[in-house]
Amino acid sequence: MRTFVSRNAFPLGIAVVATAFLGLFFLYPVLKVFVSSVITPDGAHFTLQNYKDVLGSGFFLQGLTNSLSIAAMASFFSMLVGVPFAFCVARLPIAGKPVLLALTALPLVLPSFVSAYALVLMFGRAGIVTGFLRDIGIPFDSIYGVKGIVIAYTLTLYPYVVLPTVAAFKSLDVSVEEAAQNLGASRGRMLRTVTLPLVLPSILAGGLLVFIEGLENFGVPFVLAEDRPILAIEAYKMFVGETATNPSSAGVLGMLLIICTVAALLVQRGMLAQRRYATGARGATPLIDVTPGVRRLASIFCWFVIAAALVPFAAVVLISFLKFSGPVLQYQFSFSNFVQLFERSYRPLGNTLLLSTLAACVATLIGVPIGYVLVRYRSRLSAILDIVATSPFAVAGTVLGIGLVMAFSSGFLILTGTALILIIAYSVRKLPFAVRSASAIVHQIDPSLEEASISLGVPPLQTFVRIMVPLMVGGIVGAFVLTFVTIASELSSTVVLYSGQWSTMTVLMFQALEGNSPGVGTSAATILILCTVLPVALVYRLLRRY
Repeated sequence: MRTFVSRNAFPLGIAVVATAFLGLFFLYPVLKVFVSSVITPDGAHFTLQNYKDVLGSGFFLQGLTNSLSIAAMASFFSMLVGVPFAFCVARLPIAGKPVLLALTALPLVLPSFVSAYALVLMFGRAGIVTGFLRDIGIPFDSIYGVKGIVIAYTLTLYPYVVLPTVAAFKSLDVSVEEAAQNLGASRGRMLRTVTLPLVLPSILAGGLLVFIEGLENFGVPFVLAEDRPILAIEAYKMFVGETATNPSSAGVLGMLLIICTVAALLVQRGMLAQRRYATGARGATPLIDVTPGVRRLASIFCWFVIAAALVPFAAVVLISFLKFSGPVLQYQFSFSNFVQLFERSYRPLGNTLLLSTLAACVATLIGVPIGYVLVRYRSRLSAILDIVATSPFAVAGTVLGIGLVMAFSSGFLILTGTALILIIAYSVRKLPFAVRSASAIVHQIDPSLEEASISLGVPPLQTFVRIMVPLMVGGIVGAFVLTFVTIASELSSTVVLYSGQWSTMTVLMFQALEGNSPGVGTSAATILILCTVLPVALVYRLLRRY
């Protein structure tokens, strides 16, 4: 019994700490949102009237319809772009694949809020491209509305589909395709009826991530939606606008967002449960021999997609060095935008770097041990821990922010208005990145190394620190950097939780857009892009061998 306890004390300790952290700062705030949605304004009685009021409102029903339809269209177009892209990279002999994959992943760490802002600068009513098209006689209204939001989501989220689908295409058992061809199937029919169905789990997994991100994203619809109701934005407006102790409408909207996410997950699982997708692959799937013309077309398609995704970010950087006269762009090189930005205050940049670093440290310190336990100690407890640790990704940042304010604005622990509540929100929101990065690297480490150490009498905790941590350093640093750069561009929870002295670069852009200060907004966006790209490039260079 003592041996069993000693061998399991380490994973149990990690599970207890992680459960306590997530229980207090994730499950409890979400529960507060739920409770606020089903009680009367005085907090004395249970009621469903709040749901009846919201669901009986045509405005909020339109917001629900808009959110679901936009997320669904973003998923569809991301798969429409991402699946052919993944097939070209995985199965066709085109040049520059490492560069293609590196550039493909870049939009995931660049702030989508910036991409939406760039689209407005280029294709808005007074945009650069819009004016050019009108001058040459081509009618073009603007990028605002549903089409703009879907385009922004597709260009920034398609890597969620590409990356897992590339891995799936590479791991197919080639004998399955050979059997289809031997039975007389053409290459096109084989692709449609054999290859694509086998990689469907990866495609749907990527599509689900796009759908969730499309539902919970705050920045993109804030820039492009104009007067169209979107659930994430309306929840923020209702919460900020309500001064009572029971912001019931915001709670209802928050719960609707969570219900939609859970429903999407259940639909995906139901679709995948109907068939089996395993094959007996023994190695990497060979490339398909195609003509030079097909190779050129595939290469052109891939580079076109990457250019379309990255041009908005490049445009923001370029425009930030042009002079603005109020909201009017003047084609003169100038540093005036950056002068205006830092004349206001250096505090938002300092806050962004400080909060991102601290939150990334917290998320990494908690997420890496969780990822290790999930791989090395299979049990019901670890399965529950896995679900809880990855659930924050499916909860909108706006909803989590509202829940944290409800939970910690009074009572035994008051955190509202402090930097700590921002660090907690960021750590919880980005914890899944650290967990998945750590678990991925642990899968590649032979467990016999730990077993040998433990069998020689070294305690599991000491074995983890002395043996596993050095072997996992690539995954740990990768988790830290990925968490850091995604936190630096976080807006949805920040806009709910920040106080004046803890304003960040994303909040500064948010305020510049509201105040019609495009020069300040573009310069802040450029700084934000540098804060995300430089750490990724530096770590990639230092840790390529991992």
